[in-house]
Amino acid sequence: MNIVVMGGRGLVGRNIVERLRAQRHRVSAASRSTGVDLITGKGLADSLVGADVVVDVSNSPTFDDMAAFEFFKTAISNLLDAEKRAGVKHHVSLSVVGTGRLDASPYLRGKALQEHAIASSGIPFTIVHATQFFEFLLDIITYAIDGQAIRLSPAYIEPVASDDVAATIARVAANAPVNGSIEIAGPERARMSELIRQFVIDMEAPYEVCTDPGAPYFGATLDECVLLPREDAERGKLGFQAWIERSEYALANW
Repeated sequence: MNIVVMGGRGLVGRNIVERLRAQRHRVSAASRSTGVDLITGKGLADSLVGADVVVDVSNSPTFDDMAAFEFFKTAISNLLDAEKRAGVKHHVSLSVVGTGRLDASPYLRGKALQEHAIASSGIPFTIVHATQFFEFLLDIITYAIDGQAIRLSPAYIEPVASDDVAATIARVAANAPVNGSIEIAGPERARMSELIRQFVIDMEAPYEVCTDPGAPYFGATLDECVLLPREDAERGKLGFQAWIERSEYALANW
């Protein structure tokens, strides 16, 4: 099978590429570094010649402003148009648990638009909703820093290792489209502020984590359960403590 991974040089993309190549698929990693730009369309048509499956794990460079919405709007339009011309038979997309529930977030509003475009494109598809990656916790911290404090919602989350997500996406890409979505979450549930407080302590970062029900999450205020997956969600194997013990993020230079 000929598979193209958009965002194939990123954290999840590299992992997916390696897994699919190990299964003896023909796999191309497409990204700006390889001359493929989803926003301008440069190199896009050439990258899809002969592609059976496209896996899209590209991501916006920003999270909490309208630039994130515009990224997803432009990128998915260009990508789907190119896929139709190339005769792609299966579009696989990485999305986020909570998409469609948090319109106040430009990022998640962009993801919702992306999902609608995929579902109405006529191309067979599978959308993989994932909860927050453990690796994403550092971005949550960065966007929530207020002086020496980190203000975070006590909403529940079930974060997952990116390796577990990559394994699920690689499996999905090698199988028939479901024309719908599946979800994957981590094996443990915690309140966001409490988990990140533990993360900050483990990293010995010089910040105080404050629980604040009104704290924004990339532009949206969170209800307690809005970021939780469906009951039928797949479960990753790696828990938080096991992940952090082997993680480069625990060595962050503050």
